[in-house]
Amino acid sequence: MPAYTHGHHAAVLRSHRSRTAANSAAYLLPELRPGQRVLDVGCGPGTITADLAGLVGPSGRVVGIEPVPEVLAEAAALAAERGLANLSYEVADVYRLPYADASFDVVHAHQVLQHLPDPVAALREMRRVTAPGGVIAVRDSDYAAMTWYPELPELDEWLSLYQKVARANGGEPDAGRRLLAWARAAGLTGDPAAPDANPRCSSSSWTFATDAERAWWSESWAERTVRSKTAATAVAEGLATPADLERIAAGWARWGADPDAWFAVLHGELLYRVS
Repeated sequence: MPAYTHGHHAAVLRSHRSRTAANSAAYLLPELRPGQRVLDVGCGPGTITADLAGLVGPSGRVVGIEPVPEVLAEAAALAAERGLANLSYEVADVYRLPYADASFDVVHAHQVLQHLPDPVAALREMRRVTAPGGVIAVRDSDYAAMTWYPELPELDEWLSLYQKVARANGGEPDAGRRLLAWARAAGLTGDPAAPDANPRCSSSSWTFATDAERAWWSESWAERTVRSKTAATAVAEGLATPADLERIAAGWARWGADPDAWFAVLHGELLYRVS
């Protein structure tokens, strides 16, 4: 299984729980219809997945998958809390999906490809299980395109360190800008003469600028910097010392306390319709 750079520390899951279909999959929403079959790859604690299940309705079917079971119990509990009988969760590997060809109308992956050593192979497998007329939807952040104010050396150090850790795990943190290239390499190309682009590329962002947003974002990353799997990998790989991590975390706290602080996360998005 590919190494997941963030791991499943409590601070990571708090961040993941904030994701909804509205704030993380808006580019996909116009494609959803009642009765569709949806596969959510890398579903995490299931907040986006549950929203998708609500949107395709009781006549639809949604399956959320993760390569390890540790967060699926939480995702299933959320589905039960919302009364979503059309939603199930399974342990599965995106490189070897345990589903027949053309099993789904929508195959979705949010912030997944950036963690995979072979995103092209993953896209090919996602294509295999997508039915003709269905869509593949992928969205990934692009760390090099993240921007913030005020400029602090600790945040520059954080970005450089995170990129090194992600690549040490075999991933590509600047994935957003590469989605089109990966899709083309996977054979996800359409008719160049068609009036509608296929694949269709877009971008969107998260912005943290209110007191509550900057406090939440800075506290999350300060904790993740010293306690998550990212921190453990940084130390184990000799990329940082515990003292370095504490210094970076203190920089996050200083950034979060500044009333002028602003942070934006750019995401690349790609929607491919299977012919």
